[in-house]
Amino acid sequence: MRFLNRSVGRLSRHRRRRFAGVVVLMLALLATGGAYAIFSPSSSAEDGTATAAQVEKGRQLFLVSCSSCHGSNAEGLKDQKGQVIGPSLIGVGSAAVDFQVGTGRMPMAQPGAQVEKKRATFDQDEIDALAAYVASLAPGPSTPDKDQYDPSTYSSDEEKEEAVALGGQIFLTNCTACHNFTGAGGAMPRGGKALRLLDTDPKYIYEAMLTGPQSMDTFSDGNISPTEKKAVIAYIESMRDQPGYGGFSLGGLGPVAEGLVAWVVGLGVLVGFAVWIAAHTTRTNKRKGTAQ
Repeated sequence: MRFLNRSVGRLSRHRRRRFAGVVVLMLALLATGGAYAIFSPSSSAEDGTATAAQVEKGRQLFLVSCSSCHGSNAEGLKDQKGQVIGPSLIGVGSAAVDFQVGTGRMPMAQPGAQVEKKRATFDQDEIDALAAYVASLAPGPSTPDKDQYDPSTYSSDEEKEEAVALGGQIFLTNCTACHNFTGAGGAMPRGGKALRLLDTDPKYIYEAMLTGPQSMDTFSDGNISPTEKKAVIAYIESMRDQPGYGGFSLGGLGPVAEGLVAWVVGLGVLVGFAVWIAAHTTRTNKRKGTAQ
């Protein structure tokens, strides 16, 4: 009996330990989920800016204008061959919607190597409603506030100058390969292109860094912090006022454009001068032969 009681006691303690381990695991998962919900980048629904009426309005607009490509639940659609018609929008956040719809890229006019910017189809209230609806589907990057992207909100000229210096370092390291060191843009593989940044709204620059549209890399807040993103925008704006010390900039496209002009104009002038000399020499020789 003593042996049996000891065995039952050991088995009971073993079960309690296993149960306690499961409880601890569940508590750890709940704590991790709660911490993520508190500290992760919030969507429009999480930060309280979207109302139920706004989300419903966005859903109605989505069903009419977007569901034919992205699905009635934004799950994405494919054709019979498995080719993607429209990607899933679950988890892209309100920032991606604000960028794509605000710049007129969506709804897309026609498929192509790159979706072109055009006049926006919706007004800002409708764009906000669409963004609120997509953000309500799953957490994702939120539409930035003006303080996050507008360099005019710096408290002093000294702070802005420091931001421009920091933004220049980040831009030259991460952006010049595609957008050129002057922000003039350039050609990309497979028919794409990096757009000119000097004429782009600061909010859309911020959202493009945050969401990585099309062939652009995504620079999350873990890669480039919100402070650094704003500094990059401050540097881009500073380039608008920089004088062209080298004279005519040829669009700031660098040695390729300059070399093309050198060949076309330089060689064109030389060829034209050689043709003129040959024609002039021929006429002179004809006159001398006639005189004799």
